[in-house]
Formats: sequence, C-alpha cells, structure tokens
Amino acid sequence: MKKTNLLLKKLKNVGLGAILLASPLLVDAQRRPSNITSPEVLPDNSVIFRIKAPNATKVQVVGTWSRGFKPNEMVKKDSIFEVKVGPIPSDMYEYDIVVDGLPMLDPLNKAVTRDGAWIQSRLMVPGGLGDIIDVKPVPHGDLKAVWYDSPTIGAPQRRMFIYTPPGYDKSNKKYPVMYLLHGGGGDEEVWVSRGRANYIIDNLIAAGKAEPMIVVITNGDVNNIGAPLDRTAFQGKKDNTGIGAMAGGKFEQSLVQDVIPYIESNYRVIADANHRAITGFSMGGFHTQNTTNDNPTMFKYIGVMSMGLWSAARNDSNFDKAGYITKLKALQNAHPKVYWIGMGTDDFLYKSGVELRKVYDEIGFKYTYRENIGNHDWNSWRLYLSEFVPLCFK
Repeated sequence: MKKTNLLLKKLKNVGLGAILLASPLLVDAQRRPSNITSPEVLPDNSVIFRIKAPNATKVQVVGTWSRGFKPNEMVKKDSIFEVKVGPIPSDMYEYDIVVDGLPMLDPLNKAVTRDGAWIQSRLMVPGGLGDIIDVKPVPHGDLKAVWYDSPTIGAPQRRMFIYTPPGYDKSNKKYPVMYLLHGGGGDEEVWVSRGRANYIIDNLIAAGKAEPMIVVITNGDVNNIGAPLDRTAFQGKKDNTGIGAMAGGKFEQSLVQDVIPYIESNYRVIADANHRAITGFSMGGFHTQNTTNDNPTMFKYIGVMSMGLWSAARNDSNFDKAGYITKLKALQNAHPKVYWIGMGTDDFLYKSGVELRKVYDEIGFKYTYRENIGNHDWNSWRLYLSEFVPLCFK
C-alpha cells in the first residue's frame, strides 16, 4: 500500500514506538483510568484528538481523512496535546499519533485494526457510510474461520473466513457466493479487521439493498497458511508476505481447484456462474482479473478495485497484448452480467487503470467504471464493497 514517508516510518520504528508506548511516563499517563477522551466525535462530526505527553515537544495526528495524509498539528495545553479536526465526512478512518517523530497507536483508543504490518487506531464517524460500516442492531450473519486442504499450493491446511448470512443455519435454502480477495501484504483477516466486510454485508442485507449471500474471504499469500497468529510460530522460514509471493499465479489456481470445490461441497450454494461473484482490491484485483480471464465462464459478477493493467503497473515491456486480448474476448463472449471497476483519483495505480480501460474500450468490452476522490486505501475499498455488493445476484 502506498503511504507518505511519514506513515512509512511506522514500519521502521515500530519497535521504538512500542518502547515509547510502554515507557513508564506514558503508562502512568494513559493506561490508568482517566477523564481524558480521544478521539471525541462532536455533534457536527468534528473530532478532537488528545494525548497526555508532558515531555513531548511535537505531536501530530496523521489520518486517512486527510487527502495526501497531511499531518494535523496538536497544540500543548499544560501536559495534554490536543487538536480539533473537521467536520469529517461520515466514514471509518485509520490514524496514528506521532510523538516527536515516532508513530504510535492512540493510547486512549481501544479500537485498533490491522492490515498486514499496519496496525493503527480506528475512528468511526457516524451518519452516512460510517453507519454501513458500523455494528448495527440488525440480524447478523455468522463468521467462521475454516481450515481446508490445498494440494494445489502444497499445504496440508490453509485458513479462510466464511460468512454465512442471517438465517443460514435455520433453513435449507441455497445461496449465491462472493469470493472476496485482499491486497499485497495482507491475509484472510484484513477484510474482517479493517474492511468490516461482514458488517457491511449485514447492514446491506438488513436494508434490502443486497441479496443474502455466502462470502468467502481468502488468504492470497501462498507462502503462509494464515494470518500471523494462526500459523506455526517457529516455522523456521522467512516470511515472504508481499506482492512477490502473491503474483506467481498459484493462488488463482488454488482458488479454482481447492477453494471453490471445498465451498460447493460443504455449504449450501447455487453452484453456477449466475450465482458466483468475485472481487478484490490491489493485488486482489489482479487475482480477480487473472481468475476470470483464465476461467471466463465461472463468474457472472466481477469487481476490480484499485488495480489496472498489470504490465502498466509493473512497467513490463514484454506484455503479450494479443494473448491478453484473446482471453479477454473469451470473457466478453461469456457475457458477464456485471464487470465493475473502481479507482481513486490519487491512487498510485491510477494510470494502470487508464491503460486497462483503453484495452477494454479497444475491443468493446462492457464495464462500469466508478472513480472517487481517494487513495489506494481502505476508505476506497470499503466504499467499493458497499457499492459492488448490491449489484450482485439481481
């Protein structure tokens, strides 16, 4: 995921940040019961951030509400640094507190999310999209971690999440299935932790905006069987999580040969193309393209989030355009009901999206394009999911 230099320092300084967070001064100031609130969401959706840091000289808050991740400077009042931001549009956001150059979690905020190595504090702003993302008093589906065999990858067991809609266990009904893929560096937990996929779908079903469906949230990292806490602690090999591990084509083969047969053997699904959807962001968008281009009759609902033409994204001069178009025409002849593309205006892959659409336009391939003012981040991907899901299985 592309971040500013300031946010990238988080990975470099994560050890120092943990030391700072655990230091006696901050433990005394933050971990005991306190009348200090952070974040505080005001009625107009402005937000006040606070941190007690008596010995700090410069404190900032950096969040995904800011285009370009521009820091908001906090002002010291006695021993407390504070800043008021907004009003902020209704949504879910991630942020860091930066104390004298060290990014850290907001010590007063218990809500944190994870995407790969990125662990950040969460802010929820109500009233619009935030209400679709939030936990609401509606019927909830079940979310289950499932272990399955994956001979295609060579792992005796791999982990994925299965969402079953409200009422699944009390009926004999068969359901359509959506396969939901993550980006580079992620795992099967990111669409749950940071993506909030199960709650988004709960709320859309409850509002009558989405068909009840099963959702399969996979792990696209072929080098690891699951998320960090669900793999062998002493596996004795380097963690190669990232784009390189996910771009070799093995995941897409496993999805078709291992995952889909497992789902269709163990869950009540309608096992045909009209009742299969697939979508993903970034690397998951690349996996979506590869899977549907290589299996043109398998899915009728296809969503590509924040990913364009792979050769343009990688500056690959050996792009086999003729071979690519041959596969694309086979998909075109299969007549997908929905082919949906979402891209943010500030996304570092924006130009690759332009090149992708040029190829599609060249052969008359029909698609729906959705462009938002946004980056290569979860504010875009949660938005895209909330818009793509209602289009499926109609």
